Amino acid sequence: MTANTEPSHGAAIPCVSGAQPTGGHFSEFCDNPAEFLLRAWRENGEVSEFDLNGMPYVLLASTQAHEAVFRAPDEQLNAAAAYQMMVPVFGEGVQYGAPPELERQQLKIQARGLRQDRMRLYANVIAREVEQWLQGWGEEGELDMYQAFTQLTLKTSTHCLMGSQFRDTLTDEFADLYHELESSVSPAALRDPSALGEVAVRRDRARSRLAELINQRVEMRRDSDEEHPDMLQVYMDARYDNGEPLSGDEIAGMVIWFMFAGHHTSGNTSAWTAVELARHPRHAADIATQVHELYRHNSELSRHALKEIPSLQNFIMEVLRLHPPLVTLTRRVLQDFTYGSYRIPAGYNVMVSPYVAHRMPDIFADPENFDPDRPEPDNVFAFIPFGGGHRKCVGNAFAILQVKAIFCALLRHYEFSLVAPPETYRDTMPSLILRPSDPCLLRYRRRSA
Repeated sequence: MTANTEPSHGAAIPCVSGAQPTGGHFSEFCDNPAEFLLRAWRENGEVSEFDLNGMPYVLLASTQAHEAVFRAPDEQLNAAAAYQMMVPVFGEGVQYGAPPELERQQLKIQARGLRQDRMRLYANVIAREVEQWLQGWGEEGELDMYQAFTQLTLKTSTHCLMGSQFRDTLTDEFADLYHELESSVSPAALRDPSALGEVAVRRDRARSRLAELINQRVEMRRDSDEEHPDMLQVYMDARYDNGEPLSGDEIAGMVIWFMFAGHHTSGNTSAWTAVELARHPRHAADIATQVHELYRHNSELSRHALKEIPSLQNFIMEVLRLHPPLVTLTRRVLQDFTYGSYRIPAGYNVMVSPYVAHRMPDIFADPENFDPDRPEPDNVFAFIPFGGGHRKCVGNAFAILQVKAIFCALLRHYEFSLVAPPETYRDTMPSLILRPSDPCLLRYRRRSA
């Protein structure tokens, strides 16, 4: 089934039950978007309509529907129109706040910083960060893995993004400012970005201060005339097709965009990877054996070396299947969109959900069971933790590299076990990003030689 720009009356779209007279399904959606969307799919199947405070949405949930959405042109299903809440975060003129042609050039610039030669450098940078992080761990202890990995991946992402000099002077201010930006990306903002009140004030203040810090670093580099192997250097050297360089505010926006693309995914996925390793000690032991062999034959951790640990790759892919950080992927319908016998009118939003997609039993047998040995689905639109099509997340390769590098370094030294009963570690969504519930405590113990 494919998209069709010719409108028709179409079949009636099934509506999700439980809409309230005021706000529709808004309150239930905000409480937990993942659980709401799962209920919608179980109730109505492939196509399901719901109301977020007056804005009509349609959830499309099947591999064929995903393909139709991801292959639809921007002129019909538009991401920028659906994600205007990100414009104050990234800045006017960057990604969703940029004209389509300018955004396409910015995507090419981001991709330039994620070429093979640079990814090889990033793997070793991340491994060194983890080794430094572990120096204070001791023989054993307990740690909140969500908090720990949120802090760690902020450091590793910043190191790869802004370079060692910025990383060495990193203070809590940078983390606090970035947290303010993340806090503004909520289910409520998805419906009405202008109705955030004090949250928006703090967001704008944080965005302004981050731009100031980033541009201070840019000016320092230009004054020193030094070259650095990081993403910031890519942005500083980049030119648009007309020969113009990125402005200071555009560079700041590109930095923040990259952080959003790689940091929250890596942090949340790392936390869930640690939990699932503790839940599945047999798989953890197999991976640790492969890690030991890798370090026996490699003095440095590189992207090439990471390919020697297929069981870790499979394990992380299963974490991303069961606990995808991005639960909602949304497009605004600019021209009537037809899927099968259904017509979705212009003005609606269309939503695809990796959380729902990865729980379809006809694609993933026993979908609630964590099984890193499960076969990869035949259809590329079945497994979609980073979306699909031409708008697939630009930071997906970096995010996976980061998690793999972190656990290679970690499992070289430590093993994990649960502190609480296995069922108490659950998915939660205080924002639009899926994460483990609080507290996410695990016990760690140094491996015997």
